[in-house]
Amino acid sequence: MRYRLFGRTGLRVSELFLGAMRFGSVEQARPIIDLYAEAGGNMIDTADAYGDSEDIIGEVLAGRRDRFVLASKYTLPRDSSDLNTGGNHRKNLRLALESSLRRLGTDYLDVYWVHCWDRHTPIEETVRALDDAVRSGKILYAGISDAPAWIVSRANTLAEWRDWTPFAGLQVPYNLLQRDIERELLPMAEAFGMTVAAWAPLAHGKLARPDSDDHPVLAAVQEVAKELGGTPAQVALAWTRAHSRAIHPLVGASSTEQLADNLAAIDLVLPAESVQRLESATAFQLGFPGDFIPPDLFAPDLVDGR
Repeated sequence: MRYRLFGRTGLRVSELFLGAMRFGSVEQARPIIDLYAEAGGNMIDTADAYGDSEDIIGEVLAGRRDRFVLASKYTLPRDSSDLNTGGNHRKNLRLALESSLRRLGTDYLDVYWVHCWDRHTPIEETVRALDDAVRSGKILYAGISDAPAWIVSRANTLAEWRDWTPFAGLQVPYNLLQRDIERELLPMAEAFGMTVAAWAPLAHGKLARPDSDDHPVLAAVQEVAKELGGTPAQVALAWTRAHSRAIHPLVGASSTEQLADNLAAIDLVLPAESVQRLESATAFQLGFPGDFIPPDLFAPDLVDGR
């Protein structure tokens, strides 16, 4: 396992992130986390909305919590009878964070994600409240998930102007069947130096099926896997990493066998021809303004804009 810095911070995070949404018991989670740690993985991602996941992780990591980069999220309602247990406002952030810390059995989180955009809470309130949590030592870094590029850009620009803690990470869905982030979110994240945690990198299992050839993308994944001696899952994960160095696939393994297969993707290098073939099969169009303004329009003699 190799490591990269988390956004523009000094925090070292592994190439592959482990998602804990599927954890249903300590007995299930312990061998998965142990295998991940043995491979050098250190980033475990959960949320207060993932059932008993936080309690399970807290028990599994007891006595070794500091060896991991532990992340959780807040936003989604925890109590349908109380409107203020959902959203990104200061009250919910405080209550959700305290609850997550208790359930995880820790006094701090390495990364605290905003789970999704809340249209009703000013982004200024959210960023300032997160900054207060950082200053109190209860979280070390902040990230945001499932939000428009303009919201994230506004938040990080405000943070820069006002000396608040910026979002160091972005969590979004990304796979060969869903490449929307290439239009605005991925370029924005790269411009701000953010780490991108790609959830659903296997398109909820569709890209991992070895016998699915009724779709051009799935067929291309299978062909490349056979040529390179890998599995469809490994090819799909390797592609997300080949497209941008900012991307860390977030894998949600429910068994050690599945995780072992996913971990092998780290060493799979896709030839440029394979990457092109996979992307051609998606028939993805960047759209306006990306397709309208070519990258070399004003500097045709430069290579990669340099």
